[in-house]
Order: sequence, then structure tokens, then C-alpha cells
Amino acid sequence: MINKVISGADEAVADIKDSAVIMMGGFGLSGIPENCIAALLRTGVKNLTCISNNAGVDDFGIGLLLQTRQVKKMISSYVGENQEFERQLLAGELEVDLIPQGTLAERMRAGGAGIPAFFTPAGVGTEVAEGKEIREFDGKLYLMERWLKADFAIVKAWKGDTAGNLIYRGTAQNFNPMAAAAGKITIAEVEELVPIGTLDPAQIHTPGIYVQRIFQGKDYEKRIEKRTVKG
Repeated sequence: MINKVISGADEAVADIKDSAVIMMGGFGLSGIPENCIAALLRTGVKNLTCISNNAGVDDFGIGLLLQTRQVKKMISSYVGENQEFERQLLAGELEVDLIPQGTLAERMRAGGAGIPAFFTPAGVGTEVAEGKEIREFDGKLYLMERWLKADFAIVKAWKGDTAGNLIYRGTAQNFNPMAAAAGKITIAEVEELVPIGTLDPAQIHTPGIYVQRIFQGKDYEKRIEKRTVKG
């Protein structure tokens, strides 16, 4: 059996080069691969294209990579809580492809499933449709969207075994399963790494066949977003 277990985040991202396309799991601040993001900061790799539902916040998640100008392009659906992202976007310093959230999830899923394109009504008649093929099905217009794939997919799971099988906990399941299937090389950091055969097969969200590298992470902040309202 191929040995997928590695020493940690630094080894996991050591061969990620400038201009790589990286897909990350996570939604808001939940299910973020914190250790691998920190390791990418240490490598100084630059001109990255990041595919992620959101851009983190200014001092957490992908937001840290934006602060150090390591990201050239973001492919995301929601970026509203990152002031540095907004500043770089308005200043023309960052390429951005904003995608409806459901479409982003399906484009990632399609990449993992080997489906090069699909049709969706989301985005018809908006800026999202510019330059894309539109067809009519049963009297309704649909927009063609292409798959999303990446050189590296980086995900964070609750438990994983040495064969790469992963279980996500609660809302951390979010975009992680789609990302895990859509990378040429998938890196998984887990809170608990257990021997093969330990996990209940019925509970596994990502089969190990999709994962090439796995390690047990450490020192997770697990930040929680809180709703704030003005009085």
C-alpha cells in the first residue's frame, strides 16, 4: 500500500510552486486548512490562483495569503468580510472571478466527477453570463459552466486514516468533499489520524482514493463567526 502519511504541513506543500492553481475547502471560517495555509506563508510561493468559496477574513484563512500578496487570482463566491481583498480588487491588484455559490460548488463537483461542462439557470441575464454559451431547454434559458480543477486541493477533516479516508464534522463538510475530489494532488490535514480499518466505512465522506497526502494537524484556532447587528 502507498504510504500517504507525511510529517506535517511544511512537507505537504513543499512542492507547490509559483503560479499553481490551489483549491481549498472551507466555508466562512469553518473547515479551513489552517496548517497548510500557514505553511504556504512560510514558503513565500506567489502568483497563486485560489479556488475557494470565500477569501477568509483579514487575519485568518486565505486572507493571510492576500496580505502577503501571494495570491494573483481568486475564484470565489463570497468575499464580503475581507477588507484587504476589497482594497486589492478596487485597486486592480487582484484578479477576481465571482461565481454564484451553487454554481461554484457544482463546478468543483464536476471537476472531481470528470464532467467538463453543465447547464444552469443561475447567472442568465447577468454579468456572470458574459462570454458564456446560453441554450434553451424546455422554454427556459440555461448558462453553460465549465468544470473547475486544480493542481493541488487542500482540505481539512475531523478524522482521517492512514489510507486517506476522511470524515468531516458538522458544517466543516461544506466545500471540502468537492475540493478533495478535484485536485491532481489532494492534501488532507486532519484533527485525528487513526490506523486504517478504524473508521466506520458508512461514515466516510471522502474515500482515500482521492487523497495523496495526509497528516495530523495541530494548534487549530477553530474560529467562530458571530452575527453582529447595529442598535
